[in-house]
Amino acid sequence: MEIAIYEISLKIYTLVDIPTEQLLEKEAAFVDSALGLDDQWIKYHEDNKYKLYSYDMLYPIEKDGGYLKDHIYTFRIRTVNVDLAKYFSKVLPNHYTRELKGLVAENRILPKKTISEIYVLTPLVMKFEDGYWRGKYPIEVFEQRLFSNAVKKYKQYTGEEVNEDFQWYTQITFLNKKPIALSYDSKKITLLGDKINLKIADNKQAQELTYFMLGAGLGELNSRGAGTCNYRYL
Repeated sequence: MEIAIYEISLKIYTLVDIPTEQLLEKEAAFVDSALGLDDQWIKYHEDNKYKLYSYDMLYPIEKDGGYLKDHIYTFRIRTVNVDLAKYFSKVLPNHYTRELKGLVAENRILPKKTISEIYVLTPLVMKFEDGYWRGKYPIEVFEQRLFSNAVKKYKQYTGEEVNEDFQWYTQITFLNKKPIALSYDSKKITLLGDKINLKIADNKQAQELTYFMLGAGLGELNSRGAGTCNYRYL
């Protein structure tokens, strides 16, 4: 199956001041409520499946931190689902919540080139049964969960079996010394995540999976803003 990553770059207007630590929660409410306008996408949102879209934080951030009322920022959302991309492009520019108002969207498909590395822009979350993984599990367990999660998303989307006997990356680097807190919607739940960098292996399977993850996001809770990736080409 030929995969394309669709990116919607949305100009967005802030209706209130938003502290940095609350931003992903407000963005999730913005996206969720847009999906809630259409029966097809309500079902998509509620199905117990990977959502296969991800988004970053508004930028630029203010020098003193946070986001100011009555300012215009940019918000990027990516997906592998062309129908979802079309829906976001149509609905988000006219959509608003109490905090955010969409203005205008630009669309593009991410070029397929050799990717040398990816790194997360928003905290990567892996939900272990007994909480945050560091201090409880070796890094090998974390890496196994990360790879397994990526392959499951790929298989869900393509419907294809995957030969998992390949090297995905040659190096993993953690960019945070302490866990990073991620505010999780109106339930007032705070999860802990990590910022990582992956040096991607130069083989077909690794490159294909990595390109896919630029839309789907790394780890869990991507529809809540976790695990959004950026990339560098070779």
